[in-house]
Amino acid sequence: MRVQQEVGAGGETLEVWIDQDLCTGDGICAQYAPEVFELDIDGLAYVKGSDDELLQDKGATTPVPLPLLADVVDSAKECPGDCIHVRRVSDRVEIYGPDAE
Repeated sequence: MRVQQEVGAGGETLEVWIDQDLCTGDGICAQYAPEVFELDIDGLAYVKGSDDELLQDKGATTPVPLPLLADVVDSAKECPGDCIHVRRVSDRVEIYGPDAE
């Protein structure tokens, strides 16, 4: 299954990842965008791949689907652990999240 990806104003594809070292396990991200985020048995949030599998490798990324961009951005803004990072794929510059400029 091919996931429709977000294309920003500059035609850039976006991806999202979670820093589990900072995750507080509140689950706000999974409430906003359950298609992208899920809490695991360890109580931490992870991104999900296009096959709905949790991506548990450190720094694992997943594409941001266009219809879910606002939900993913809201997740990053509301996350109490400041652990959700949304960046451009092309140059890996963070555009939403704790390291966004």
